[in-house]
Amino acid sequence: MTTTIAGGRAARRQTMRRIRPRRSPAVPLLLAVWAGAAAVIWLWWNNTPSLADTASKWLAAGRITGLLAGYLMALVVLQMARVPALERRVGSDRVARWHAMSGRYTLSLVVAHVVLTMYGYALQAGLAFGDIAQQTIDSINQLPDMGKAAIGTGILVVIGLISMGPVRRRIPYDLWYHVHLLTYVATFMTFWHQLSTGNEFVVEPLAKTAWYALYGTVTALVVWYRILTPIRLNMRHRLRVEAVIEEAPGVASVLMSGRKLHRMGAEAGQFFRWRFLAPGMRFSSHPYSLSAAPRPNMLRITVKAAGDHSSALRDLEPGTRVWAEGPYGAMTAGKRSRGKVLLVAGGVGITPMRALFETLPAAAGDLTLLYRANSTQDLALWDELASIAEERGARLMYAVNSPEGERPDISPDTLRRKIPDIDEHDVFLCGPPGFAQQVYEALRGAGVPTRRIHHESFEM
Repeated sequence: MTTTIAGGRAARRQTMRRIRPRRSPAVPLLLAVWAGAAAVIWLWWNNTPSLADTASKWLAAGRITGLLAGYLMALVVLQMARVPALERRVGSDRVARWHAMSGRYTLSLVVAHVVLTMYGYALQAGLAFGDIAQQTIDSINQLPDMGKAAIGTGILVVIGLISMGPVRRRIPYDLWYHVHLLTYVATFMTFWHQLSTGNEFVVEPLAKTAWYALYGTVTALVVWYRILTPIRLNMRHRLRVEAVIEEAPGVASVLMSGRKLHRMGAEAGQFFRWRFLAPGMRFSSHPYSLSAAPRPNMLRITVKAAGDHSSALRDLEPGTRVWAEGPYGAMTAGKRSRGKVLLVAGGVGITPMRALFETLPAAAGDLTLLYRANSTQDLALWDELASIAEERGARLMYAVNSPEGERPDISPDTLRRKIPDIDEHDVFLCGPPGFAQQVYEALRGAGVPTRRIHHESFEM
């Protein structure tokens, strides 16, 4: 059985919008980050006297690694704050990659800071490298706020270990997610010793004020966007499960009702983090894309059963309360810069593509959707897609395995043969990582510039 979401006026108005591509603020943001790092290095240099002995050199190295670690720690938390300018303009997947990279650098700098500083203290005390452990214990017992810093450092190490690819793939998503939230605790625990033992902040009151301002701003953003904004959204819109419909084998749609849902600010192509307040699911929050444009009283997601949480969605009872956070994601109509658009979906990646297929501005004949699945039975939402294609004068193509299991050819030559003017298109791409990489390379080979290939990973 399938469910059809009829086009509303809000969704139909979106198809008439002019092309006004939004520029990503990624480059200015990265320049600002590097400028901040340069300021931190200058602060260290300005407060570092001539290094007369070996111990002083080790301690100076420990100070600069500690300062940079503290600076990056604030950025790591900022990247977790769900700031709309980052999530909707830069892209959630890109911000997630920044967060992962920043986290690795931060942990490396923290470990280097501890080793270098403790060795410097050991040399001052006439001890050897093998005495670092004892020197660390003595410092924790003697210096202000070092006990809290040690706890925070231990938490960071645990988070770093479970975030390693081989470990993360073997633990439940919910465990990883909730342990990852301890980053906030680690940041709080390690913050205070920076001010009480950091030479730069002891001798430079302006530096201490700037550090308070940096961490205070990040804290305010976290509180506003991670706590207060979701509370306001859910109190205002009061989402509940309306129905659960099976769309294809292992694929189900969850329809949710609420108040004035079209005013949530969501666009086709975006996703929310959903928490269903049902037994066994209350403490699980997972990202799923909208599979239809928001209606005044209805939202819909379409999910493939790929784990405990996604499988449990099929058993949700009507009336179940829903807690949502979002909307997130930058793969929206604002990315489009050309009149012609190709949408490419693989598997459950059809969900944001279906919403974009309905709402993207395009003249008749200028919009194409290519849907990749293992078989025709796996083509979820096909009836809706066919109806949209007919109504809008769009092209709908599918690529499925042959009866013998042979995979379809998606190569530059095939794409150019099916869509001769493909190099004049914007392309929106969503699907599993392997599929997305294959199609991306084929698109580049077919002459589509990188700047006009828009994609986000739905595995977050």
